[in-house]
Formats: sequence, C-alpha cells, structure tokens
Amino acid sequence: MIIHKKKVFVLGLDSVPPELLFDRWLDQLPNIQRLIAHGRYGAMKSTIPAITCPAWMSMMTSANPGRLGIYGFRNRLRHDYEGLSFANSKSVHVDTVWNILSRLGKKVVVIGVPLTYPPQPVNGCMVTCFLTPDTKGEYTYPPGLKAEVEAISQGYILDAAEFRSDNKESILKDIYAMTEKRFRLTRHFLRSKEWDFFMVVEMGPDRIHHAFWKYFDHDHPRHMPGSPYQNAILDYYKYLDEEIGETVKLFTDDTMTLIVSDHGAKKMMGGICINEWLIQNGYLKLVRYPAGSTPFNKTIVDWDNTRVWGEGGYYGRLFMNVRGREPKGVIAPQHYEHVRNELIKKLEDLRDEKGNTINTKVFKPEEIYTACNGIPPDLLVYYGDLFWRSIGNVGNRSIWASENDTGPDDANHSQYGIFIMQNGKEPGGVRLQGVTLYDIAPTILNYLGVRVPEDMEGKVIP
Repeated sequence: MIIHKKKVFVLGLDSVPPELLFDRWLDQLPNIQRLIAHGRYGAMKSTIPAITCPAWMSMMTSANPGRLGIYGFRNRLRHDYEGLSFANSKSVHVDTVWNILSRLGKKVVVIGVPLTYPPQPVNGCMVTCFLTPDTKGEYTYPPGLKAEVEAISQGYILDAAEFRSDNKESILKDIYAMTEKRFRLTRHFLRSKEWDFFMVVEMGPDRIHHAFWKYFDHDHPRHMPGSPYQNAILDYYKYLDEEIGETVKLFTDDTMTLIVSDHGAKKMMGGICINEWLIQNGYLKLVRYPAGSTPFNKTIVDWDNTRVWGEGGYYGRLFMNVRGREPKGVIAPQHYEHVRNELIKKLEDLRDEKGNTINTKVFKPEEIYTACNGIPPDLLVYYGDLFWRSIGNVGNRSIWASENDTGPDDANHSQYGIFIMQNGKEPGGVRLQGVTLYDIAPTILNYLGVRVPEDMEGKVIP
C-alpha cells in the first residue's frame, strides 16, 4: 500500500495583480490556467501598507503590521530624529508557518521570503531574501548549504541590480537570470530535500513592473507607444508560466500548490513631495532651504518650529513632533488629535495640478491594527489611492513630481494581490471573493493537520 504524505508548496510572485494575471493575460498562460481549472483562485487583499515588507511576514504569521511592529522596510526605533532603521528577521517576534512546523518536527524549505535575513534555524533549510547585503556573507541555514546553492545556481542572484535605471536591456537580462537561477535551485531542492512545507518567493514580477509598466499601459502618463519593450511584462509572465509548468510536474495529488502575491501593481501617475507639502502648509521648517532636490535626512530641520515631517515610499508616513514624546516636541499632547484630524482633512482634499481631487486615503494606525507595537507612524497615507508615490526629498519647489526620487519607476503598488490554490483533488475553476493574505497561514497549517493558533487573524480558505 502506498501512503501519500500531504505537503504544501507555496510560490510567491511579488507584486502580481489580478488585473494582469486573471483578467488580461490568463489565456496566454496555459500552466497557470490548468492550476486554476483544478483549484480556487481570486484577488487577495494585502496589508496596509500594501508593500513587500511587512506583507510577506503578515502572510506567513497571519498577524497585521501593528502586531508585528513592522510598518515598512524602515521603522523608527526611538522617538527621536535619527531616521529609520531597516527591519530584518530579528524584528519578527511572531511565529511564522515554518517556525510552527519546525517545532512539530515537520521539514521545511524556505527560499527568498522577504525578512528572512539574517538566516534563522529551521527544521530543514533556508536561503534568505533580496534584503541580504550580498552573497559573500552567510545567507543560508545551515551555513554549509551556501556551497550547494552557489554550485547549483552557478552564482546565486539575490535581486536584480539597478532595476530603477534607464538601462532597460541590462535590467531584463538581470531579471531573467535571477528568476532562472531561483527556479533551478527550487527544483533541485524539491527533488533532493525532505520537505513537508516548501516556500519560494520570486521578486522578478515586482522588478519588471517598476521598470517596464509604461510601455504596455496606454493610460500611463509617460506611455511610449511602439516601444520594443511594450511586451516586456507579458513575455516575462509567459516565461514564469513555463517555469511554473516545469515545477508542478514534480508534485503528487497530495501536494497543495499555492501561488500568491503580497500585493498588486498599478501605473504610477507621479510623486507627491510630502515634505514640500508640509513646508508649504506651515507644518515643517528647515534652517536652510536647499538649492535643489535633496534627501530629507541631508537637510537641517528647525525642530523647534516643526510640527510634522514625512517619509517617502510607495505610501507616505507622517510623524508628529509631540511635546514630551520627541526631544524638541512642539505639539501639546492635548492638541495631538486636532492636528492629526486637520492633516487628514487637508490630505484627503488634495487636488492635482488641474484641480481634480485624487482620492487620497489616510489611516490612523490604531484604527486599522489590533495593536501598535514598536513605533508606528502617526498617519499612513495612500496618495491618490496609491496611484501616486510619496516623495520625501525637499528642494523641488513644487509638491508634484513626474519621477521617483530613487530613479526611474513606472509602477506603484495596489491593495490586491492574487492567490491560486490547487491540490489535485478538489473541483476547480472557482473564483473566490473576500480572501486576505492573513488567510494563507491558517490554510497551510490546516491542510497539514496542524491546529491553527487562536491568535492568527485569518481564516481557512474553503
């Protein structure tokens, strides 16, 4: 008698939106089509903020960013003016799926999941994520696994170098090389390692969206019709589909296959210079206004006369200079809510250069999270519902910018990613509604026969 063992394989595709995968290009992706035909799929709501860090960790812990105390790639460590510190694996104090399974003696393989650097012990093996500084240091667990990774991949690539540049041919070459090596390593580990749970995250979709979105999207403000890159994203999706097809051939009917993304993507209309806006509205004062566009942390701020400052990124963060909390606090604690509400109203009323409202959304952390561990921003801002990026630089004179302050960038993030769930036995082709990324961890544990912890925020996907 053959005893089949239940396993779970998770493929993470960073930034893939349902609008492209399901609604626009599905008929050109035969392997993904087959998975959908025998499974369930749909849009999957991301975290607020809808960004790689913390979204992947929220997915794997079923804990919101407030519980994690991680509000972005960089976070405040103290109520001071010293800037932000990068999060890493040591910042995560909630159990991940692989932590839980490792303790129960189940074998895990984890490759490229954001916020796994530095590598942590697991009952199996780990290759860390694109936030790893380079491949010269330790990026695997156990450490000796590094030699095998390098040999199989013939030089492992953590991330596509300089994907925000004008050298489009080089970017394409780097993205394809990175993706090919990751899938080659994945299939090698699938064949050679013992595993109950296997997860790999590929960053290529995110990188290609940021570099090439304007070439296919006719509604993009910087669209370039007839460009040789107009099919760059579609061609890459087709390549991903081929790699997925080769990978799922290795599974039995008892392997649940999940394909997920942490958030989606959409055209980026431009940038809103948050600190310029704060200066123009009397909330922020510099000792000396710079002659040209300058990173905020390179300016000298008059903190005694500053009430609010901001940080750029795919979403905006506002920090308030509160008396008794910050070293040179200005806002009296009893006026804190008044100033916050004033900011919300002004930001939500923000109009573009033609006088049209842009549908900016502003969030108070305590209203969207069940806890606010660490030091959350005082406000989180989706400019134009994420069609606009937040730019932290000052010296631009205008609050409007056509380009990202970190290099050429065509795309911003969107609130909904994707999920596809197939285990070979269930009737398929069912498009589900209402799934969130918090549902993925409970679904994995439940399929493997593991009790779902009560503090997990998601539900088992039916």
